[in-house]
Amino acid sequence: MRRWMILPIALLTLAVACKKAAQQPAQVSPPPAAASHTDSTAPASYQVRFETSAGTFVVQVTRAWAPLGADRLYTLVRQGFFDQSRFFRVVPGFVVQFGLSGDPAVSARWRLHELKDDPVTQHNTRGTLTFATAGPDSRTTQLFINYADNAQLDGMGFAPVGRVTSGMDVVDRINSSYGE
Repeated sequence: MRRWMILPIALLTLAVACKKAAQQPAQVSPPPAAASHTDSTAPASYQVRFETSAGTFVVQVTRAWAPLGADRLYTLVRQGFFDQSRFFRVVPGFVVQFGLSGDPAVSARWRLHELKDDPVTQHNTRGTLTFATAGPDSRTTQLFINYADNAQLDGMGFAPVGRVTSGMDVVDRINSSYGE
């Protein structure tokens, strides 16, 4: 039997970067469960903390890199979309992918809300977080973290939204024995 659930994302918390460097990031509470599929405008820069069974890693998201993607990620995290979800695709030396809700009904509803492409302004280098796509203007909720410098993805329209700023060693430890 092939097992697809690789490593749980136990809890995602969103920390919005504050204007003063000396301040701690503020915690943002998720909206009610009946949240809409309309993306909220994200701050210019924010952090998402991923707590997994292998440890914690943090992604710094920069809205200027990919505004539509940053807004979508901000909305999904605030709504708790990724809570209790799993990494489901691990390709050593390439990417680790996640973005299916732990609740299949929630994933099904979001599948209908495709996102227009952002221009690629950053390269798909090691540690960047990028939305997966099935073709032009087809992004929804799936994301991947680049394990290597994958410049070939730039020309294919994969626009990074952020970068792992701490815990890349945790990302590197995600179990790849089950494959794609």
